[in-house]
Amino acid sequence: MAIEITVIPGDGIGPEVTSATLEVLNAAGADLTYDEQLGGVSALESVGSPLPDATLDSIRRTRIALKGPLTTPSGSGFRSVNVALRKEFDLYANVRPARTLFGGGRYDDIDLVLIRENTEGLYVGVEHFIGVGDDARAAAESVMIVTRHGTERIVRYAFEYARTHGRKKVTVAHKANILKYTQGLILDVARDVAEDYPDIEFEDRIIDATAMWLVLDPYRFDVLVMENMFGDILSDLMAGLVGGLGFAPAANIGLDTAMFEAVHGSAPDIAGQGVANPTSLLLSACMMLDHVDQGDVAHRIRTAIGTVLRNGDVRTRDMGGTDGTAAYTAAVVRALG
Repeated sequence: MAIEITVIPGDGIGPEVTSATLEVLNAAGADLTYDEQLGGVSALESVGSPLPDATLDSIRRTRIALKGPLTTPSGSGFRSVNVALRKEFDLYANVRPARTLFGGGRYDDIDLVLIRENTEGLYVGVEHFIGVGDDARAAAESVMIVTRHGTERIVRYAFEYARTHGRKKVTVAHKANILKYTQGLILDVARDVAEDYPDIEFEDRIIDATAMWLVLDPYRFDVLVMENMFGDILSDLMAGLVGGLGFAPAANIGLDTAMFEAVHGSAPDIAGQGVANPTSLLLSACMMLDHVDQGDVAHRIRTAIGTVLRNGDVRTRDMGGTDGTAAYTAAVVRALG
């Protein structure tokens, strides 16, 4: 029986890369049906809410979502719908692989996984202005929240991921040298959890040094785990090692719900032009297929993407080519055989 998933095309280039992804899924024989729902600015304009009840109800029913990029206004307007979805369904583990798909970049054979805590840290959004005299916005304060429970489950998830996928090493990146309480708790809990996994090498590194070594020698890392904002930043850095955000997939995993999404933004400057690279969402869909026990279909799609990228005959602008979304998608479909 086909598995129903919630599909949120999103904003900007979202509908284009989502359409391309569904075309490839169907061509590859994925046993799925789709319930398309709104989210982000497109939802706000259509129904007056960036996260409609109908979208939430759909995810509650299907427990699986595939999501295109959603626009989040900077500095004002509604808070991130991405964050709201993660909090609503307690999608505590954000899994972001970075893997070389074709040669010619700065590095070859990159194969890293960053696991980011998804529900705590500064992104909980506990912040406010502090008034001084006549200036009601003289200062702003934001609170970083770290819990033992949240830290233990994300670090344990990282070790379990490493063990399940044959990985050899887990690195926890932190700033415990400065933030003694919040980051110190992360480090203390990570050291305790690591004792339960003697088969996996464990190390801890200061976050800024981690960023430097990811550029100087990324091969020294394997699985990295860290708090929310650090993970957001370093996962983009890691995407840069393999060609950019257009090649960066992501899974958001909870106890009974999962959401798979493109890491890149909505790119309104190129929306509607038919030039977007759908690879990020395609690879995210492959992670979704793995999650629902359709790994054979995921393998076919990944192999087809790799074939197209290595051949180099069809490439979108961000890959240095001149082809559009439709041509690239058609090439992937042909490569499925």
